[in-house]
This record gives sequence, structure tokens and C-alpha cells, in this order.
Amino acid sequence: MAVKGLTALGAQVNFLVPNRFEYGYGLTPEIVALAALQSPDMIVTVDNGIASVDGVAKANALGIQVLITDHHLPGAETPQADCIVNPNQHGCDFASKHLAGVGVMFYVLLALRSELRERGVFVGKSEPNLSELLDLVALGTVADLVKLDGNNRILVEQGLRRIRAGTCSYGITALLKIAGRTPAKVTAQDLGFYVGPRLNAAGRLDDMRLGIQCLLAGSETEAMQMAEQLQALNMQRRSIEADMQDSANVTLEDTQVAHQYSISLYQPDWHQGVIGILASRIKERYHRPTIIFADAQEDCNGQALLKGSGRSIAGLHLRDALDLLSKQQPDLILKFGGHAMAAGLTIRLADFNLFKLSFEIAVSQLLTAADLSAVLEVDGSLSAEDMTFEMAEMLEQQVWGQGFAPPLFYDKFEVRNQRILGEKHLKLLLMPVPPLGVADPASASSAGVDAIYFNQTVLPGKHVHAAYQLQTNSYNGVQKVQLNIKHVSE
Repeated sequence: MAVKGLTALGAQVNFLVPNRFEYGYGLTPEIVALAALQSPDMIVTVDNGIASVDGVAKANALGIQVLITDHHLPGAETPQADCIVNPNQHGCDFASKHLAGVGVMFYVLLALRSELRERGVFVGKSEPNLSELLDLVALGTVADLVKLDGNNRILVEQGLRRIRAGTCSYGITALLKIAGRTPAKVTAQDLGFYVGPRLNAAGRLDDMRLGIQCLLAGSETEAMQMAEQLQALNMQRRSIEADMQDSANVTLEDTQVAHQYSISLYQPDWHQGVIGILASRIKERYHRPTIIFADAQEDCNGQALLKGSGRSIAGLHLRDALDLLSKQQPDLILKFGGHAMAAGLTIRLADFNLFKLSFEIAVSQLLTAADLSAVLEVDGSLSAEDMTFEMAEMLEQQVWGQGFAPPLFYDKFEVRNQRILGEKHLKLLLMPVPPLGVADPASASSAGVDAIYFNQTVLPGKHVHAAYQLQTNSYNGVQKVQLNIKHVSE
């Protein structure tokens, strides 16, 4: 979005994406040195830079101006950049604090266009229409998992309208099609579950430039070629993730997880680009703060290092927990950063067992046993007559996401039929059981409703209470309503 927007406003733009395996994240001195080879007048960061004190100092020494656009919380020291635009920096009174990095850059482009307008740059010619970038704003906002407050929901809704109308990036359309989604009916969930992971696969396994070039593609053919490459990388990523998940499960089967406050795992063959996904999966399954490690490059003294990626649960601010641990044992964690629910860190391979024990002790001091019990919040019952395709379609067209979850209903059902799909999912036919004292509508008693229970192969009991979301399901040209089950109990 920054490349397209700045180009439309008259700038000559190129971009650099740090390879996470070589340079880490953010505007490091090494990245500044790479940028300097192109003799830029200015470096503009997107979604990073607020902690890049050394990188900005390097740019200043080379006479390169730096504009930081970021949304992460600042640390104790702020880079000496020429300008910093960040709604979460100290003293900023901008009302929308939950903007993603792409949202911050979008407002920068709006402000730049306004300034150019004041200077008369557009006299005698048409102004760039920045609303044409809203498809990318929507994608970046959903994929970055920021809270969908009122402002972000407006940005996402407007972007979805452009995608549905076909007036969007060739890359987004290509990625939707290759994932089997219909652009004309795209939802926020499609951006998060189908487009985002295919773009991220490039950065996890290879070079993130491929994902950006796909979104910058100038034709359908060009975009589809790159989308196919991203699809192949995503399939590879899923295969690697499945293997890592299997080996993690074997390890955890021999572990007394119920008696632990945290989970820390490492295996030498794990892929550094996928450890964040594995940490998220294990955290969801066991409801414990989880950190997964993989081999990293050696340090300057030849010591083997590990890179870790962590995910947390409500009640534990992961970055603060690591900060506390680093103060208790200053030589244990070499580098760390992140926020409440996710963080990254580097330790020595020789210190893994010490870290595992020390992190467990630190977390046990910050959490109670009650914090380790997952709580499922539901929106109540849905009547059988409202379990319709039309209702599901209406709900799916709304903007749901982080901090604004889709409705999760809770009802009792009789299990009429069940079978296993793909060796790992349950396909069900359920009959709603009305609450005591409520008449059973004829429409509900004559036919059941389809349901899917992902990653489950055993359903307890003939009658179950299920928490579920309503969704549409199209198969062989037939459109039906389906319940997407999230949890069951007898």
C-alpha cells in the first residue's frame, strides 16, 4: 500500500523487507546499509521502527532522512528519526489507537495528499484517489489481528466492498481464487484465513518480497503466477507444521501438562519460520503460555543459539513476563521483544533447560490455577427456525475479527448421524432439542441441520450441548446452512 500510494503521489519508491533469518526484524543498521546502496533521500518504515534506535542512528550518520510509521508501543528510548507517526507514542492524542501498521501508513498518505493539495501540486490535474488502496488496508488490518474497533471496522468494510466489486489488487483476487474463495462474496474471515496465510508463507519459508510483488502485480496473469508460487509455499508450510505438530504431541504425551503453568519446547529439526504457528496451536490446545524454539545462527563466539516464538493467554503479559525473567537472570535471555499475547526471544542452546525451568517459575508467580482454565463466552441460544442459509449469509457478510468475534451460539442437539471426513474431521447431522417448555417447530422436527467439527473424530454421547457458529456451505452447486462447532459437552 505504501509503495502504491507514494508512487501515485509522485515519489520514486523501492522497498526492502528484512529476511527474518538473516537480519531479524525492523530497521537494523544492516538493513540501513543495504538501503544505502540505492542512495535514497529517505527511508520510510511501515509497521516497524519505533524500537530501531541503532538503525536510525546509522541512517543519520549516512545523511539519510528517516520517517517512522509504526503502531507498536515505544520503549524507554525513542529513535532520533526526522519524524515519527505512531498513534501509541507518548503524547499522541490521535483517537484510534488500534490501527494496524497499514492503517497508520494510510493516514500518512492522506496527510501527505492534503499537504500537496495545499502546495498546489494538483492544480490542473486530478488528485490520486487513495480510496483505491482500501482493499490493501482491509487485508493488512485483518491479517495483523489488531482489535476491530469502530474505525478499523469502517476501513475493513470499505475495503471488502472494493474487493466484492472487483475494483481491487490483482494479487488479492488471485489469492482468493487459488484458495477456492469467491471474490464477489469475500468476508473478513477470508482475508484472515485464506489470503493472509498464503502471503505469510513466503516470509516464513522463503523471501517475503514474493508476497509483496503479488500484491503489486500489474496484470491478472502476473498475479496468478505469483499466487501459484505462494500456494506451493503454503502447502509446504502446512506440511512442515503438521510434522512439527506431530513431534510436539509425542513430547507432550509424556509431560504432565496439567501440572504446569507454561510450555517450552525445542527440537533441532524444527523450522524457525513456523515456530510461531506451532506455539499458537499448542497454546490453544492446552491453554498455557507457550514458547517454541528452533535452531538459529551461532553468535560471534561460535555458541549455538535458539530463536523462540511465544504465545500467551489472557492474564499473562508475555513481554512483561520475559522482562521480569531477564531482570532476575540478566544473562539468560540475549534478546527479546513483543507484546501481551506474542513475543520473540533469543537464548543460547546450552541454556534451554535453564530457561524452561526459570520461565515456568516466573509464570507460576504471575498466574493462578484459575487462569489456566479456558473460559468460553457464548451469545446464548438460536432458535431452530433461525438456523437458515439466509441468516448464515447475513452474519457472514458482517465484519468480524479480533476483539469483535462473530456470534457463538449454544444449544442442545440430538446426534442423528456422524461420519469422519479426511480422517480428522467430524461431519454431523444434528436435530435441535428445544428447551423445556418450548414447542418444537414442525420445520425443525422434520429435518436436521448439517454440522462440521474440525480436528475432532470422537463425539461424546447421543445428546450434546454444542457451542457453534452459523455458516454457509456450498458443495456441488448446492447451498446449505451448516453449524461450525467449536466445543461440545454432554
